[in-house]
Amino acid sequence: MAKPQYWLIKSEPSVYAYSQLEKDGKTDWTGVRNYEARNNLRAMKPGDLCLYYHSNEGKAVVAVAKVLTAAGPDPTAPGEDWASVDVGPVVALKQPVELATIKATPELKDCQILTRNRISVVPVTTEHFKLILKMGKTALPK
Repeated sequence: MAKPQYWLIKSEPSVYAYSQLEKDGKTDWTGVRNYEARNNLRAMKPGDLCLYYHSNEGKAVVAVAKVLTAAGPDPTAPGEDWASVDVGPVVALKQPVELATIKATPELKDCQILTRNRISVVPVTTEHFKLILKMGKTALPK
């Protein structure tokens, strides 16, 4: 079985907080209207893991989600060339990792949340993913 890839997905907590994903059990990740982010959605595979980032309000990685489906058309944009995937909850971080902390961590200086900060779906290296989990005092469930 292929190793999962890692991603960071952003949502404003007032729009769709991680706690809502936990309640719902899964959701369509829709509404992405940036070509680079769309292409990243299309590169996602079931089983890939996503750092769940609360943007604008909170500005912190708060959880890990899992990609449940391959990318398909975004149902919120019929007839247009946008993509969506289904994601489900994995684990909330014991301690959110704030953007200021990420910026202050030299090992994360080239993390795409910093270098591609306007993009709502970006890839994350294995090393960055593991470091952010460690900073959040969280282990993935077995």
